[in-house]
Amino acid sequence: MATFDLEETITDNRNLKRILDNLPLGIIAHDTRRCIVFFNRVAEKITGYTKAEVEGKDCHEAFGRPFCGSRCAFCGQPPAHLEYCEYPTTITNKKGEVRRIEMFITGMTDSVGTLVGVLASFRDVTDLTGLRIQTGDLQGFAGIVGHHPRMRKIYEQILEMAGNDYPAHISGETGTGKELVANAIHNESRRGGGPFVPVNCAAIPEGTLESELFGHVKGAFTGALRDKKGRFELADGGTLFLDEVSDLSMPVQAKLLRVLQEGRFERVGAEKATTADVRIVSATNRDLKGEVERGKFRQDLYYRVNVVPIHVPPLRKRKEDIPLLVDHFLAQAGEEGQQVGPGVSKQAMMVMQSYPWPGNVRELQSAVRFALVRSKGQMIRPDHLPQELVKWQLMGESGGTTDVAGDLAETGSSKRGPAKKLNGEAVRAALAEAGGNKAKAARILGVGRATLYRFLSG
Repeated sequence: MATFDLEETITDNRNLKRILDNLPLGIIAHDTRRCIVFFNRVAEKITGYTKAEVEGKDCHEAFGRPFCGSRCAFCGQPPAHLEYCEYPTTITNKKGEVRRIEMFITGMTDSVGTLVGVLASFRDVTDLTGLRIQTGDLQGFAGIVGHHPRMRKIYEQILEMAGNDYPAHISGETGTGKELVANAIHNESRRGGGPFVPVNCAAIPEGTLESELFGHVKGAFTGALRDKKGRFELADGGTLFLDEVSDLSMPVQAKLLRVLQEGRFERVGAEKATTADVRIVSATNRDLKGEVERGKFRQDLYYRVNVVPIHVPPLRKRKEDIPLLVDHFLAQAGEEGQQVGPGVSKQAMMVMQSYPWPGNVRELQSAVRFALVRSKGQMIRPDHLPQELVKWQLMGESGGTTDVAGDLAETGSSKRGPAKKLNGEAVRAALAEAGGNKAKAARILGVGRATLYRFLSG
């Protein structure tokens, strides 16, 4: 009677192919020369290509570009080793449709451990991701935290841009997270494995900005002791993020326009042009169209960089995201080894949600860090928050100053010092007990509202 060897049966070439062909994931395998040796049925369905069209062909030639995008480890010399990795990326199927997929990559080795190829499995999550964005069933996307409708609109824009290289311009107040959006545009595109090079145009001195962007050759100016690549060359194959682009001088704007029109540039002092495959994403906290009208920004360059406009709302316009952001910053602090307590009290969260956050998400992050230091591993309470947040809560989100003026007028005084019977600790405790209600806090303290307001404004 013949014995049944399960391992031998599974590893039989025909059975192994049958198993891979019936997995619910797309499977593609190629050797170190990028020659495709296996392509299963789900891969055919996702990409629109048949086995006959791709097997035996170079992976890059079969799909017209690297299937793995900029993360392809076989664009140059084959790597000596290939560790397991997973990441989201986008592909363009045979019909020209952009699909968002999740990739799972692992190296294939022979009996002595030599790399002989790569096995990639992938699944199409385009429809699932789009549905979750539309329904708000997301706490964040691509490293951005928030599920407010305005943020979900941004997520949709990021997905729509994944299959093209059109320039995008991100507007929004300081601290709203414009660079996070730029990074997400980069990471969700086929350039995700390439470099992301940020440039703060406002922070680089005017005299060196051209050299920083385009590079220079040795001897081009005093101090140019060697050839140096500019940010454009460093971003080759990836994305160049021009933050505060409205601060570029008119001469630099003219050169940037030429690069965008012709796709080439010269290093400072060079005679030959250089090319770089770069996607441009820009940002500013100013009204760029208004800068054009004031003659501060070139209109032709405006139309070049503002192909896809994205506006990031201020935090005060999406306050429902504050609890998510606070949880995110607390988790970050825990990962960094900081002492993190059991969370944030209801009263402290009320204070944070009533504050207008002029510094936006960046200010919120600083406030959370401040509270972590003050709370010393305990539950974060209102008295652990920065004082300006507590004062704002007592004064009220709107009309607070008017109320104070009215109360002071009733007492016949336009300006008085703090009431002697009050102190900061007592006021904070009363606020916490009253859940942020000013009138109730005053009653707890045994004083009138005018007295409490005078204390706060003194």
